Amino acid sequence: MTPLMLFIAFLGGMIPAFVWLFFWLLEDRCEPEPKRYIFLCFLAGMLGVVVVLPLEQLADNYVTGTMLLLVWGALEELVKFGAAYAVALRTAFFDEPLDAVIYLVTAALGFSALENTLFILGPLHEGDALRSILTADLRFMGATLLHSLASATIGIALALSFYKPASVRRMVAFLGVVLAIALHTLFNFFILNKGSDATFWIFLCIWVGIVALLLLVERVKQPARDYC
Repeated sequence: MTPLMLFIAFLGGMIPAFVWLFFWLLEDRCEPEPKRYIFLCFLAGMLGVVVVLPLEQLADNYVTGTMLLLVWGALEELVKFGAAYAVALRTAFFDEPLDAVIYLVTAALGFSALENTLFILGPLHEGDALRSILTADLRFMGATLLHSLASATIGIALALSFYKPASVRRMVAFLGVVLAIALHTLFNFFILNKGSDATFWIFLCIWVGIVALLLLVERVKQPARDYC
């Protein structure tokens, strides 16, 4: 593994994440979150991969099939949520509904960036540059959006319950996490078990989900702060 290979894989993993991060930050351009918290959320999401990988390998020794996919999905969604919560969601900067979406998507994109880098490294190390490019493209259009969609689902749940009592917020957050895990598990199931026959339809569903998510983002925006 040469430094050049590592650099190429790193760029291939980071660039798609930065593109989507720029897009999402535009949603909060009128009163943006502190740059250091965005950076720390992204970094915490990346570190989440380091936490998740050994746990997923451990789970692989004990469960199989759909249950393994469920465990993998649960681990990734809980770690991404934990990253955003540890860095930003328990601070005073989480002071409006839209912030939940921004911080959770940022952590998800950090997670996706390092995960994509590792996926690209495999074929690149084997000398298969074409497969590396195809892997990067597919993850840009699919897996990166899946991570964003799943984490943003939790963010939307937190945003919609922002002004509710604490007990309601906890219940809605729990439901958001469950839905995010379900979305992630379904994506893994169809991609791994149905192969290329399901790829188009899975990606289409993800894009439909992103459009629906953006409509919900417009709903939780506060006109005085998020429109300019």
